[in-house]
Amino acid sequence: MTNNVYIVDTSSLVKLNRNNPIDVFPSIWERLKLLSDNNRLIAPKEVFNEIKQNDDMLSKWAKQQKKMFKEPTQKQITIVQEILKDYPALIDAERKYDADPWVVALAIEMSSNQQTTLVTIKRIVVTEEKLRGNQIKIPFVCNQKSIEAIDVVELFRTEGWKF
Repeated sequence: MTNNVYIVDTSSLVKLNRNNPIDVFPSIWERLKLLSDNNRLIAPKEVFNEIKQNDDMLSKWAKQQKKMFKEPTQKQITIVQEILKDYPALIDAERKYDADPWVVALAIEMSSNQQTTLVTIKRIVVTEEKLRGNQIKIPFVCNQKSIEAIDVVELFRTEGWKF
């Protein structure tokens, strides 16, 4: 177990639900809920907006995790504007909701607001997107901003979870 705080992208929750449905693998989702209850698994409100577009088990689960989804702050809005100025290809203008820059902005804001403590708390982005050259995706922008990005299985490994 760690003290890490994970900022999760929609892609990780959607893929996890597709491969490990909530009704079939409740122990996975209970552990995620526990992380969320302890403010160690968070997401920007925009992730919730993407998830709730579907009326499925993930949407129902997300609606029960109100504490997990964070409203944007003024600082995040400024960070998103900077990200989109530098990386306009990060978003798809055709989509109603696009959480990607908000995920990165929340991680940047949290990393810059670290309090001095005896225990190091890492802020890690969780996404199923992969770093592929200079393709503008969450891992690329995270890499440029010195933010660690992992997938959901790596979160399980980091936390020492076995199912």
